Amino acid sequence: MTKVLVLYYSSYGHIRQMVEAEADGARSVPGVQVDIRRVPETVPAEIRAQAGFVEDDTPVAQVADLPDYDAIIIGTPTRFGNMAAQMKQFFDMAGGLWARNALVGKVGGVFTSTGSQHGGHEAAILSTQLPLMHMGMLVTGLPYTFAGQTRMDEIVGGSPYGAGTVAGGDGSRQPSETELEGARFQGRHVAQIAARLAASAPASAETEAA
Repeated sequence: MTKVLVLYYSSYGHIRQMVEAEADGARSVPGVQVDIRRVPETVPAEIRAQAGFVEDDTPVAQVADLPDYDAIIIGTPTRFGNMAAQMKQFFDMAGGLWARNALVGKVGGVFTSTGSQHGGHEAAILSTQLPLMHMGMLVTGLPYTFAGQTRMDEIVGGSPYGAGTVAGGDGSRQPSETELEGARFQGRHVAQIAARLAASAPASAETEAA
């Protein structure tokens, strides 16, 4: 069984919708189990309420659980061309995993949401990929075999670095079917790579001994 984690932070629900599409794509690969977890919220409840944040009862991720997965797909809104502070804080608590090389060889991917077409899609994804690379993970993107990212007849979020959606200045725009299909494509792509790597991995010492 290949295990995939879709790990995310979402304020207004756009990333949460993309999470479901990523998970659906990953689940379409035979033998893949998908878990969805969010990183802890750091914004006080009264501020969340004033800002209109969407409530989310998804289980909170634990840093210690990350090595249990063959692939981790990260979803984060863009904050000034970077990942959200909540996601950064979560990564900053993973120093122990880095110290013992616990994520080396795992497959990673990133997707995002921005308020405008030029709101930092690529910068946010690339900056989020950096800690994955420091952890020794194998970073994937959104290949041009997903032709939807090249269409010119509508607004389309995402890039070769990862799927994405554009929320609009007031956040009223929801992910389009093309953007959701890009997320499904990415989820499937990551899961396929992880499954192939898991299938080709050498047997453990315990298995060989048996």
